Amino acid sequence: MAKRGGYGGYPGGGMPGNMTNLMKQAQRMQRQMEEQQKEMENKEFEGTAGGGAVKLVMTGGRVVKSLEIAPEAVDPDDVETLQDLIIAAMNEVLRKVEDANGSAMEDMAGGLDLGSLKF
Repeated sequence: MAKRGGYGGYPGGGMPGNMTNLMKQAQRMQRQMEEQQKEMENKEFEGTAGGGAVKLVMTGGRVVKSLEIAPEAVDPDDVETLQDLIIAAMNEVLRKVEDANGSAMEDMAGGLDLGSLKF
């Protein structure tokens, strides 16, 4: 039996068609992920608590851009409530960032055809 030449036993040194397509899809997905990450870093998300008494704006890169506290939320005798409101607003905005990141990843992964792989 004749020995196949080239890389990995495939004539001409190339990869089989399915593997080549998979590599192209992976490279395209990587470029899309990098673009999506740049967009997300600059996109702003808002979290509120206490009916809008506390409003926090954060970028997708998790940088706090602003924090607004309504005067009626500031009670020197009840600092714990204000702290709870800030934490609630922070958790809400972080959930929004995570949801947006997850949705973007699902959208990109949806275009990757893994059905052609044989394990």
